[in-house]
Amino acid sequence: MIPVTRLNGSPMWLNALLIETVEETPDTYVTLVTGKRLIVLEKAADIVALIKDYNREIGMHAATIKVQQTEEEK
Repeated sequence: MIPVTRLNGSPMWLNALLIETVEETPDTYVTLVTGKRLIVLEKAADIVALIKDYNREIGMHAATIKVQQTEEEK
C-alpha cells in the first residue's frame, strides 16, 4: 500500500499493485485496473517513486529483473 492525499486533504492508502496509470494534467489522476479514477494531491513522479519503492519492498522489482534476464538469454 502507498500513502496518497485526496483533494480534500484526507490521507488514503492505495494498493500499488492495482494502479494501472498515473497522469498529471495538471491534477494527478490515478487509474486503477478496476477502472476507478482518483484525483490526488501528490505529483505523478512522486506516485511513481512510491510504487517503485513498494515493489522493491515486496521483492517484485527483483522478480521482474530476473524474468527480463531470463528472456534476454533466449
